[in-house]
Amino acid sequence: MKNSKKDSFKKSILKNYSSSREVFEDGHKYLMGTYTRMPVVFKKAKMQYLWDIEGNKYTDFTAGYGCLNVGHSNPYVVDALKKQISKIIQPSNIFYNETQVILAKLLGEATGFANKVFFANSGAEAIEGALKLARKYSTEKYSFSRYEVVSFNKSFHGRTFGALSATAQDSKQNIFKPLLQGFRYADFNDIDSLNKTITQETCAVLIELIQGEGGINIADMNFIKQMKDVCIKKDILLIFDEIQTGFGRTGKMFAYNHYNVLPDIAVFAKSLGGGMPIGAIAADDNISKVFSPGSHGSTFGGNAASCAAGIAVLNYFKENNLIEHAEEMGKYLFSKLELFKKNKEIKDIRGMGLMAAIEFKKPASAEIIRKGLKSGFVLNKVSDYTVRLLPPLIINKKNINDLIKFFKKAIEEIS
Repeated sequence: MKNSKKDSFKKSILKNYSSSREVFEDGHKYLMGTYTRMPVVFKKAKMQYLWDIEGNKYTDFTAGYGCLNVGHSNPYVVDALKKQISKIIQPSNIFYNETQVILAKLLGEATGFANKVFFANSGAEAIEGALKLARKYSTEKYSFSRYEVVSFNKSFHGRTFGALSATAQDSKQNIFKPLLQGFRYADFNDIDSLNKTITQETCAVLIELIQGEGGINIADMNFIKQMKDVCIKKDILLIFDEIQTGFGRTGKMFAYNHYNVLPDIAVFAKSLGGGMPIGAIAADDNISKVFSPGSHGSTFGGNAASCAAGIAVLNYFKENNLIEHAEEMGKYLFSKLELFKKNKEIKDIRGMGLMAAIEFKKPASAEIIRKGLKSGFVLNKVSDYTVRLLPPLIINKKNINDLIKFFKKAIEEIS
C-alpha cells in the first residue's frame, strides 16, 4: 500500500475530534442508545483527574462506576500492560498463562478462604459462573430438584439473563420478561423473610453486603451472621457479590472483612483490573472441583493482559498502603458529610469507607450531577433522589474539601 493510501486509511479510522459536540453527533449516529449520555467527552485521565476534549479539568468521584480504585491510568497498571502486550495478550485457555496463574494465587490468598479461581470478563459473567457453580455443586450432592437461588430485593447483580434474574428490581426486569426460572427474592436485612423464602429446592443465597445500585443499603451485622447460620444448617451455599465493594472500597480489602463471616463463593470484578475488563469467581477445592473440563469456560476470560493489570493493582495496594489510606479518607469524607445531615433538603447520608450515598427529600440528583460537571466534579446518581460517591481510593483531603464546598453551594441553589 502506497503512503498516500496509508495516510488516507488512517484518517478515515482515526478521526481527530475537536469538540464534544462532534463526538456526540457521531456517537448518536453509530452507537445504540443504551445509555443516557452526559454532555462531556473525556480525552485524558490521570489518577483521580479527568480532562475533556476542550481541556477542562474534573475530579472524579465515580471511578468509572467503581472500576478504578487505584485511579485512572495508574502508572503501575500502565507499565504492566505495556510490558505484557508487547509479549503476549491472549493465549487460549487450553494453555496455562503465567499472569493468570500468578493473579489466581494472589487473589485466592487475599480472600482468606479460597484456593481456586475462575476468571471471566466482567462482573455479570462472574455472577453467571457462580450461579452455575452453585447449581452444579448442589445437584451433584443432592439432586436436580435443588437448584433455586435466593437473592434480595433492591439487589443488582448484572444485566445478562442469569444475573438479571437474580437482580430483584422490577424496573430492570420487567421489560425483559420472562426471565429465567429458579430465582426467589427475600427482603434485605430481614431474617424472617429469608427463612420464608428458602425452600427445599434452594441451593444458594446470593447477596451484596452493600447494595450499590440499590442505593448504598448496608447489611446489618446480626443479619449476616444469622444468614450464615441458616446456610450452614441447611447446607446452602452462601455467595457474596463483591463486584462493587471489593478491593478497599469499604475501608477493608473486601466488605465481608467487616462482618467476620466468610462466604462459600465470592465474586469480584470492576476495580480488580485497574480499568481492564476482568471478573473472577473464588471458592475452595470442595466446591470448585465440580467445575470439570467443559462445564464452564470463557474465551477472553483471564487473558494475559487483563491478569497482568490485576497483578499490578494488587501490588499497588500493598506497596502504597491503599487500604489504610481508603479507610482514613472514608472517615474524613463522612465527617464532612455529617454537616449536611440536618439540612432540610437531605433525607439521609449513608455508606461505608469510600462508598457513600446522599439521599434528597425531592428529586434532585440529576440537577446535582449537572451542576457537578459545570463545577468540575464527576458524580453519579442511582435514583432521582440519590447521589452516589465512589471516588478512586487515592483521593486526598483537598479533593474532599473541594467537593464539600461544591455540595454546600449546590444544595443552597436547589433549595
